[in-house]
Amino acid sequence: MLEWLVALCVVILVVLIWPGYTYFSAERQRDAVLQGLGFSQQVAKEKTGRCVSDRHGSDGGQPACVEAVTGEKTRTAGLICKPSALANYLLKHCRTFSNYSPCVGRTWRASAFLQSVYEACWPYESPVQFVRDNLQLSDDGLVALDWAVPSYQKRRRTSSHSTSPVLLIIPNSFGKITRNVLKLCEMALSHGYLPAVFNRRSHNGTPLTTLKLQQFGDPADLREAVRYIRYRQPAGRLYAVSESSGSGLLLSYLGECGSSSYVTAAVCLSPVFRCQSWFENGLCWPLQWALVLYQKICLSRYRTVLGETMQTDTLFSSCSLRGLEEALFCQTGHVGSTPAAPTGSSSNTAGAWDVYWERNEPLRDVDEVAIPVLSVCARDDPVRGDTQSTIPLELFETNPHFFLLLTDRGGHCGFSTQSEESAGALGAVGSVAAPNSGMQSHGANWSHRALLEFFRATTDFFNAEERAKQLAARRRGLGGGAIGRVFRHRSVSTCKRVPACSHNIHAIYNWQRSYTR
Repeated sequence: MLEWLVALCVVILVVLIWPGYTYFSAERQRDAVLQGLGFSQQVAKEKTGRCVSDRHGSDGGQPACVEAVTGEKTRTAGLICKPSALANYLLKHCRTFSNYSPCVGRTWRASAFLQSVYEACWPYESPVQFVRDNLQLSDDGLVALDWAVPSYQKRRRTSSHSTSPVLLIIPNSFGKITRNVLKLCEMALSHGYLPAVFNRRSHNGTPLTTLKLQQFGDPADLREAVRYIRYRQPAGRLYAVSESSGSGLLLSYLGECGSSSYVTAAVCLSPVFRCQSWFENGLCWPLQWALVLYQKICLSRYRTVLGETMQTDTLFSSCSLRGLEEALFCQTGHVGSTPAAPTGSSSNTAGAWDVYWERNEPLRDVDEVAIPVLSVCARDDPVRGDTQSTIPLELFETNPHFFLLLTDRGGHCGFSTQSEESAGALGAVGSVAAPNSGMQSHGANWSHRALLEFFRATTDFFNAEERAKQLAARRRGLGGGAIGRVFRHRSVSTCKRVPACSHNIHAIYNWQRSYTR
């Protein structure tokens, strides 16, 4: 599998030599023209920070304009959100948001396409190993949780009395564990988190024990996995991070569960929001071909058993992501699919396709999300597509739980920064954000620093808010108990009590612990 991916990277690099050179040449010419006219590149661009509400601020009664753009930097990251006290707190305490310096000039890291391919396909020798828990679900299916541990740590289970926060990582919907996920696990460990990677049915070596595959936005399996995590680590907070198309599953889960998600805060790295149109419009042919090939290779080992419920000839002859998705979940007779009407086959497929996305579109229940969610996106993302048509800006401007950290450059889950000198300066910020972590911040991914700082800031903000309300209640002679119960149903779930196992787990969880690389 690795040889196929390396060969694919080589082919893509060869194909993109000339377009990359043209891109860099045009960029240098534009910079030269702007400098000749006496303008900085930041002035020539539209500011990403925007005042999105006329609602009066809580401090001075003035409109709260949320911006994270510094005029001294040529390229910056902007925070787009509805003005609120939490937004102001994030801008004040998340200094990583405004310290993004993307790679520019004659380097392959300045290309959005190349750095995206590099983060997705290039192997990474991580000092992290994984201990796997195979979870048996209520329908006898299996999903897996890979708990990241340092390579020097002996094989042993973390105590259930540990108060360390748990970081649930949801990889892309194709099951590929990228170097971006491995680097996130490494950095999370150095900051005191317990990272756990969620693997869907048949993904990343997880056995397929049923004829049912997990649909794109069906959170049923993830819900049981979260209940198991709460059963295993009842004293630690739970945070969630999703990568790329895996954000569809995370957003679906947060929307369906609402305030009962058990998640304190969540981050989506380079998410795909409008997934139906993303499947329908397709990608550029190298990316489309690579993703289709990878998915076919993963499904080929189950070709015989899948033939009992679907037309495998149609499945393995598909040349697009939409064709694969339709063959897996929208054919008549598939387990869990809606039966098609007895009309023409094309109309049947189209109707089943629309019905499928009515149940799986990530933003279908977005109004029910009750925790802070940060989305980190780049304007030049080659996978997601055009910013205006693929990012629901109105969601971030009107919903107080959603925050968009938008950068000019960064590609898809890339966000490469300047080499050594700038990396050292940014590393100082990372060390301030996580004191006593012992982490060497040199070479750390900017998006990873930003999400960990977001988790810390949101937790500190709501802890301070809860203390202030309890203090005010005691001053009024009401006591803090009632206030604490009210707060547990707010945006952040702080309840450390876990219901009995019979209420949390629908089946007995049989785990098999093994080391994987």
